[in-house]
Amino acid sequence: MEDRIIGKHVYGSLYGIPREKATDEEYLRDLIVRAAEAAGATVLEVKSWVIPGEKGGVSVIALVLESHLALHTWPHYDYATFDAYTCGGHTDPWKAWRLVVEELEPRHYTVQYADRSQAPRLGAPAGLARG
Repeated sequence: MEDRIIGKHVYGSLYGIPREKATDEEYLRDLIVRAAEAAGATVLEVKSWVIPGEKGGVSVIALVLESHLALHTWPHYDYATFDAYTCGGHTDPWKAWRLVVEELEPRHYTVQYADRSQAPRLGAPAGLARG
């Protein structure tokens, strides 16, 4: 087994979410905690903010031992973004994504995935080696 960092990043946009969910800070905090747990991540701290104004919304950030999860809503636009970045073979950010989509019930969404794993050490290219 290789000794390397395993990083997985799932992120997307959710369109047409119910406004009552997009404005409920406590509900969204709970959702992010449940999403982190679904991903197999260890929650260290959760912070949330209600951003006032017509174009405001709710932001929730969960710091997890394995990295982070973040949710931002814009109720005026019935829109939200979510990302789950986790490290370690034991985590699965897709499970967090599926829970958030199931709970927020968007009319449609887009989702992306980035492999944030460390490449196997094959030797540093010339000029990049550090002493």
